Amino acid sequence: MTFCKQIPAAATAGLNRRHFVVGTMASLTGSALAQTWPKGPIRIIVPHPAGGPADQIARLAANGMAQVLRATFVVENRPGGDGMLGAQAVAQAQPNGETLLVNASVHVTYPALFKKVGFDVIDDFAPVTQLTRVPMVLLVNPKLPVQDIKGLIAYAKAYPGTLSFGSSGNAGAAHLAGELFKQLADVDIVHVPYRGAAPALTDLIGGQIQLLFDSASGSLQHVRAGKLRALAVTSQSRMASLPDLPTMIEAGLPGYVLTNWYGLWAPKGTPAATIQRLQSAAVQMLHMPDVQAQLRQNGAEIVGSTPEEFARFLVAEKNAWAKIVVKSGAKLD
Repeated sequence: MTFCKQIPAAATAGLNRRHFVVGTMASLTGSALAQTWPKGPIRIIVPHPAGGPADQIARLAANGMAQVLRATFVVENRPGGDGMLGAQAVAQAQPNGETLLVNASVHVTYPALFKKVGFDVIDDFAPVTQLTRVPMVLLVNPKLPVQDIKGLIAYAKAYPGTLSFGSSGNAGAAHLAGELFKQLADVDIVHVPYRGAAPALTDLIGGQIQLLFDSASGSLQHVRAGKLRALAVTSQSRMASLPDLPTMIEAGLPGYVLTNWYGLWAPKGTPAATIQRLQSAAVQMLHMPDVQAQLRQNGAEIVGSTPEEFARFLVAEKNAWAKIVVKSGAKLD
């Protein structure tokens, strides 16, 4: 049996931001806290505002892992510094397995975007697992006379500088997805940043912009209604929810793979045994039917990698995203 509630800051020592607490009835009786670990509530810090994608996956993780570990989890939103403030708080936390970080792929882009970060995105954290990946879909306004990626590239080359692509903001995943498309296709298209994906999607439907990289969950209804045309997905393989939509590589753009993703970290120095218990609990959470249903609804695909796999993945992703940022000159607002 689980419980979820908001608690006032005064009721939790040392916590002064918005919190979401998840636990089990066993944790109320003290049986879970009688174990060697955890000795107290496990905090998951989300370095972004409540309600966003990272916050949603963190709350799913907290609820499911609380059931597996029979412990209390607290989700704490610490937005600021483009996500760096919350991440730094985890990097500086005690490595006892009771402070964790849930962040998106933006985590590995910090060194390329900022001269001073305040922590090492690789060395100051202990990777637990990559939770999910969220492929993007390349969408176009149906009035644009192209039916596939090759046709889009041909059109962009014939009319350089006339097409524009939107994004949810400068240096975000959607912006960098567009920049990678420009680089690999060798085309001149104009970036138009918005404050969020919703207004960009609205302008794409209205024809103010012609292209947009967006999550399938936010756009699929418009594709089915004929308001948008989906050309390809950005992942290495096709999405289970969109089996007929080719990947960018299959559609004719070699080397194009780029997905947004979400991971779970602990501070550097967290005991290996604790990392393994956290990873095991996270994997069990990801395979809960209600969690899987929610993730599919959001266009996410389950990963649940080992700590070692996640560590290798992070290094590769840091290098890949850095190349896009440097070559494009992308900057945060």
